[in-house]
Amino acid sequence: MLNCIKIAFVISLCCFSFLLSAQTVTFYVSKSGNDNAAGTSSETAVATIQQAKKNVRTYIQQHKFDTMKVLIASGEYEIQEPLVFEPGDAGKENAVVIYSALPGNKVVISGGKKVSGWKKYNKNTWVADIKNIDTANRNFKDLFINSERRQKSRLPETGYYRVKGFPDGSTPYNKPGKRFEYNADDIQANWKNLQDIEVVVYHFWTDTHLSIASVDAKHNIVSFKNPSGKAFTDDFNTDGARYIVENVWESLKSAGQWYADRKNGKLYYIPFPGENMNDVEAVVPVAKSFIECKGDALTEKYVNNIYFEHLNFKYANSPLPEGSVNNAQGSLDLPSAITLKAVKNCSFNHCSISNLSGYAFDIQEGCINNNFHHNSIANISGGAFKISGGTLNDNPLLRTHDNVIADNEIAHYGINYPSAVGILLRHAYNTIIEHNSIHDGYYTGISVGWEWGYQPSVSRGNIIAFNHIYNIGKGQLSDMGAIYTLGVSPGTIIKNNLIHDVDAHSYGGWGIYNDEGSSHILVENNIVYNTKFAAYNIHYAKEIVVRNNIFAIAKLQQLNRTRIEPHQSVFFENNIIYWKEGVLLDGNWDTLSYNYYLNPNLPDNGTKRMNHTFTMDYNLYYNPGLSIDSIVFYKQSWQNWHKLGNDNHSLYTDPLFIDPLHNNFSLQSNSPVFSLGFKPIDIKGVGPRN
Repeated sequence: MLNCIKIAFVISLCCFSFLLSAQTVTFYVSKSGNDNAAGTSSETAVATIQQAKKNVRTYIQQHKFDTMKVLIASGEYEIQEPLVFEPGDAGKENAVVIYSALPGNKVVISGGKKVSGWKKYNKNTWVADIKNIDTANRNFKDLFINSERRQKSRLPETGYYRVKGFPDGSTPYNKPGKRFEYNADDIQANWKNLQDIEVVVYHFWTDTHLSIASVDAKHNIVSFKNPSGKAFTDDFNTDGARYIVENVWESLKSAGQWYADRKNGKLYYIPFPGENMNDVEAVVPVAKSFIECKGDALTEKYVNNIYFEHLNFKYANSPLPEGSVNNAQGSLDLPSAITLKAVKNCSFNHCSISNLSGYAFDIQEGCINNNFHHNSIANISGGAFKISGGTLNDNPLLRTHDNVIADNEIAHYGINYPSAVGILLRHAYNTIIEHNSIHDGYYTGISVGWEWGYQPSVSRGNIIAFNHIYNIGKGQLSDMGAIYTLGVSPGTIIKNNLIHDVDAHSYGGWGIYNDEGSSHILVENNIVYNTKFAAYNIHYAKEIVVRNNIFAIAKLQQLNRTRIEPHQSVFFENNIIYWKEGVLLDGNWDTLSYNYYLNPNLPDNGTKRMNHTFTMDYNLYYNPGLSIDSIVFYKQSWQNWHKLGNDNHSLYTDPLFIDPLHNNFSLQSNSPVFSLGFKPIDIKGVGPRN
């Protein structure tokens, strides 16, 4: 026993000695540096981040207990290939690796290529040679002038064309199609560089990007190299889908437009008045990504404990994979500028990611306990985050969980791919998404889950809280919501979010949207207002608890449920529904009888006959322009609605908001809703914290 104590003491003493000997070592990077220098002081700085990374990797091999900092001086650091981090580049719990700008310095990591040598082509148009960009990289989607995105030449110049006919049929909705009929003169067979032209179709909840294979001018039929995954209808109707035609030489007419002649390596641009092409900074993104962290979850070789701080990432070209036309929901196929695979305890904090042609982050399989705080993600063609790991059918080591996305500003997303999602959380659990500001996108703000139906899912325990989501949808696509859920998600909570100004094209534009199979989710303390369709919507769901929310001034409908099923879809209580127009309860709020397994000690094999598929009570409803006798509660008067067992303790009265005309839904102290058990919702903490 005494020997054991001595051995334990020696081990403890050795560990303590290691901790005492551990130190912080700093490497320096500067635009004026030299990659052959030591890099251990500002005077001996290396010139590239790539070289600093090599130095860190070499140092780690001999000094595993030291914290390492790579401090980068002001400047723009151009990359053609991503910075790749592997387990050999990683830190440890008490010996992290930090990549950061020097205090007070502005560091830009750029994947762009500057375009210079502009010459006058005609009265309004300038041209530059881009033969120095290899042919494979001339598929860039964007041109930036002085960091501002410019419009690719397109037809029509504003608005949309409409598909005229469907030579391959228009049903079912997911019928693949490789051609459609266009209206005469909308598409021309003799356009220059027809192979460089792209048709973008907006239909249902997707935007499909189609390269032209041929044009039949006699029959007005355009055919594509790859098929669309959906019919060329607007949505579930017979109207032709909207579409535009991009990169058309013949349409280059207006200031701010550009055209790429990829075959001949020429870039054309019409400057705005006051833009001097000899002085502007013109940039096209060429690097596919900035950072790739590559671990191996199955062998438990992770990229650990690397922190990226105070860095600005600009210009990445992340085109769709060969053969993809962006059929997948949420623009799932679209690559990202920063990719993490089998990464643990890493972080991106106080960084800026902008001017991208794809998603910003892709957090893949085996990513655990990573943090993304106080980042600005703006002006991006796709979304900000994709998060997904292994499913229930995969090895548990591949599952992604316990990551935090907090206090980020996500603005102006989905510019070229409007179906992209602000934060797309698919197969993951115990994720915290909180205190983010998500705005000015064209589709869903936050999407949670990725199973259509009631089959088991790895998605559980995700927290969506204190986010400010607004000004999204913009009437571009259908079937979307500010917060969207899919599948069985036990322990998932949607709380204290502020949602407003959600618009959709044909249908959708909901506030909180529980889609196919959403189950066992708590929705509470949210404020949702000014949505085109329902502030709260269920497609089909099971045992959702919706309580203590404010749903206000939606336009066409207030609450919606699409399907009736033999179970409880929702427990809806202690909510305030305040509206001035539209239907109160839309969709299908009928009920049916079904057997529910309740207790093995009961007769009839433990089942009980149930007569309700939803429960609604202790709510407050109010329309300031209508009396209670004028309100229709899904085909029923208020009295008959009660007789059906609904809202027996609910009120129809003014909730006494402080200033609903100016969207202040705080309650006066004498509000009658407090008698129902409603608790005030504090939105002061919504959005990013300082």
